[in-house]
Amino acid sequence: MAGTNNLHPLKLDELKGRPPSEVAALLEADLERGLSQEEAERRLRLFGPNAVPEKEESVWRRLLKRFWGPIPWMIEVAALLSALVRKWEDFAIITVLLFVNAGVDFWQESKAISALKVLQKRLERKARVLRGGEWREVDVRDLVPGDVIRLRMGDLVPADAILIDDTYLQVDQSALTGESLPVNKKAGDPLFSGSVVKQGEGRALVVATGPNTYFGRTVSLVARAEREERSHFQQAVIQIGDALIVMTLALVVIILIVGLFRNESWIELLRFALVLTVASIPVALPAVLTVTMALGALELAKRQTIVRKLAAIEELAGVDVLAADKTGTLTQNRMTIERIRPQPPFEAADVIFYAVLASREENRDPIEEPIFAEARKLSLEQRLAGCKTLEFVPFDPVRKRTEARVECGGRKYWVSKGAPQVILELCADSLDDASAINEELERLAENGFRVLAVAMSEAGGKPRFVGLIPLYDPPRPDSAQVIAEARKLGLDVKMITGDHVAIARYIARVLGIGDNILDVRELREAGVKEWRVLAEVLTRDLYSAFRPDADEAEVKRFTRRVVEDLLKIFEEQHLGTVHRHESEIVRLVEEADGFAQVFPEDKYFIVEKLQKGGHYVAMTGDGVNDAPALKKADCGIAVAGATDAARAAADLVLLAPGLRVIVGAVELARQIFERMKSYAIYRIAETVRVVLFMWAAITFFNFYPITALMIIILALLNDIPILTIAYDNARVARNPVRWNMREVLTVSGWLGVAGLLSSFLLFYLAVAVWQLPHDLIQTLFFVKLVVAGHGTIYNTRTYDRWFWTRPYPSGILFWSTMSTAVLGTLIGVYGWFFGNVMTPMGWGWALVIWVYAFAWFLFNDFVKVTVYRYLERRGVVEPS
Repeated sequence: MAGTNNLHPLKLDELKGRPPSEVAALLEADLERGLSQEEAERRLRLFGPNAVPEKEESVWRRLLKRFWGPIPWMIEVAALLSALVRKWEDFAIITVLLFVNAGVDFWQESKAISALKVLQKRLERKARVLRGGEWREVDVRDLVPGDVIRLRMGDLVPADAILIDDTYLQVDQSALTGESLPVNKKAGDPLFSGSVVKQGEGRALVVATGPNTYFGRTVSLVARAEREERSHFQQAVIQIGDALIVMTLALVVIILIVGLFRNESWIELLRFALVLTVASIPVALPAVLTVTMALGALELAKRQTIVRKLAAIEELAGVDVLAADKTGTLTQNRMTIERIRPQPPFEAADVIFYAVLASREENRDPIEEPIFAEARKLSLEQRLAGCKTLEFVPFDPVRKRTEARVECGGRKYWVSKGAPQVILELCADSLDDASAINEELERLAENGFRVLAVAMSEAGGKPRFVGLIPLYDPPRPDSAQVIAEARKLGLDVKMITGDHVAIARYIARVLGIGDNILDVRELREAGVKEWRVLAEVLTRDLYSAFRPDADEAEVKRFTRRVVEDLLKIFEEQHLGTVHRHESEIVRLVEEADGFAQVFPEDKYFIVEKLQKGGHYVAMTGDGVNDAPALKKADCGIAVAGATDAARAAADLVLLAPGLRVIVGAVELARQIFERMKSYAIYRIAETVRVVLFMWAAITFFNFYPITALMIIILALLNDIPILTIAYDNARVARNPVRWNMREVLTVSGWLGVAGLLSSFLLFYLAVAVWQLPHDLIQTLFFVKLVVAGHGTIYNTRTYDRWFWTRPYPSGILFWSTMSTAVLGTLIGVYGWFFGNVMTPMGWGWALVIWVYAFAWFLFNDFVKVTVYRYLERRGVVEPS
């Protein structure tokens, strides 16, 4: 197709009432063959990609932000005060601290941004496009005006388009237009980019892409800044950071007041206070959080799991119930046809013939693919060639069947295929006895077969039952083993399926899930039975009380009395019954091994009841109607091949089928949680240890253990290696992990107290026993705080076990901590970078400090393990 340069995107509001053929002419498009690949590429160069340009913050702006804010301000003021008192060495080191902090933070943010871009790339959507007469899948961003696309239930409309086919299509466009209910569409009606196809399927003509769409124009007018949702864990750690800031500032204010009473230089005091505040505040906290989560998300991506929200990693670590779809997760989603059961006078070939007429091959539905394969095996191509589809109604979870009106050789037929009970009900008038069919269905269900039924009618006659197509979806080879592994991790795997209870029980037995499979319909009905009984009794009494001759006043008095009785019964009896009944339903859901005959809306019900039982629930889903349950779940998981709507609602998106992907993601999420928890305990312990000692020494002994410059170097040497905790090896907890503030505060508090005791013991030895000079004592304490602080990292990385237990530290953590500890020692031994500010202490004292720090490191580990054993006995934590 030779195009012109006069083409331009069209606006949907200008196309009202125009037939698709007229709009196609405006776009120089062919509704039957679509654009040629060459023309599509030309239009892509002309109109640009089908994506709304994101306003990305420039590199320079992101870098300059590192010098603006409370923490940078304090460092900058400290540098300015150093310059005012002409302490140029201090000024230089403080300036270096400022730039190093900014550089490290900028580097880590850049890594996180790059990681998230990689994840977004993996989640790019595909569209089914007619190009050169053939249907193919292309990236959504490669769509151009004039493209003919196919939309199905669950798809997000990829660009502004108009519906071509006069078919049934229901679209949810509430996010764009504010309409609360789905809208029915007919040929020529507009389809807004970003709306969701709720039911039906059909072809559409793209009229505008990217920033020219209704959604794109809206975004360009309103600048939106979406913030990543913080998880419970992140909120807790940030609250800890805020508490540490408050504690630090309070102690620093006391130091300032005491110093002023002692007539010390206010400039020196302020400079020292600023430096101590900067060093004690958890400056690396945001970077550690972001990097740990982002690196974890990248690692999950390598395991075929894409994280849509970083906060989902923490939620996944705490999940204790996994409600998993049978099809595609526990089974292979690869249907095979067993022996076909035709209903005389029909034959097996007739069953497949009419089933094909009620299907669409281009949809590549896993249930329909074996039907088309069987049709080829039976050589039905010639018989099907003479048939033309006049109308097609796709499958939806409520009707549970497809249907079509077709014309074959001049004769018109109605055909349908779907759930056997639905088809049997349609054919009730033409079937003399359905008992034999129902018995056969029971036998097939007990042996794990999923069954499709087929019906047809001719020339408006009664629907006739054609036969049964037994399908078997074999379990994945590794499902039983993975379920056993999941249970070792404390995960309760519950199977979710729309199949008959007998099929569900068969699959559950094969996989070792259990036999307690509930029919979710009966479970939901149980909740309203008592309401119905009560309503029937009261209604009967009410109607029987009225007499034809009753006057108006009598009726009013009686009505008032009945209402009072109703309220009394409701308050005194039924509320308690409902409460008891709700608790019973929650118990039944908790004890169930799986649920059968589940509709998408039932998934929400299951998640809700499990959450009322105090569980963290992960729910899998793939359809548009699964979206509410995926949002309701603590961790919604869109399985491989899920619809766009399910992916948009989910927290995690799987790129590979099977349960192993989910279990692997849970294991990694728990490792990430372990790293974050280790960091939280370390940060609290270190702040308590350093700030309390500095405050006590200065306030009560009028002794500055280290100088402001030493504090700056100490902060640098501590913050750099702690960032590598994001790369550390971490164990996989045996049970779901959740934030336990009492545990973290107790362990970190005792470690902080132990560190405080070690500092005061060294202080006593240096002052009273060894009687060392003041400046040498400061050097000793500088090295001691560096070496002992690095040791605390190894105490907290195995926060509930001895430090020598597996998993061992990663290479990057070990060498970063070792190199900075050695560098700190060399600075103290030779007085590097300080000129005459720090007194060199020599190798003898360095050896003393290392031995002293190591002895207290062992003692700290003993304290940590003892505290944990105490918490285990008190039931605060589970045994490790």
